[in-house]
Amino acid sequence: MTRQRLTTPLVRGTDGQLHETSWDDALDRAASGFRGVIDQHGPTAFGMFSCSKATNEMNYAAQKFIRTAVGSNNIDSCNRT
Repeated sequence: MTRQRLTTPLVRGTDGQLHETSWDDALDRAASGFRGVIDQHGPTAFGMFSCSKATNEMNYAAQKFIRTAVGSNNIDSCNRT
């Protein structure tokens, strides 16, 4: 079975179709989307869900990002189930 995976980021254009773009453009668009939500609704409008199957380091990075970069404490995970 041949696996196919993306090797470049895709963004949805105004025509509704996905188009290849650079990593810089894709990350700028993601950051702009985050910033737009935070500017319009405040940092508590942003939340993150983390997974118990991720490494401790990944879960630490996720909570650090949401708390310091975004300014929200809205982080949850399936660790407590």
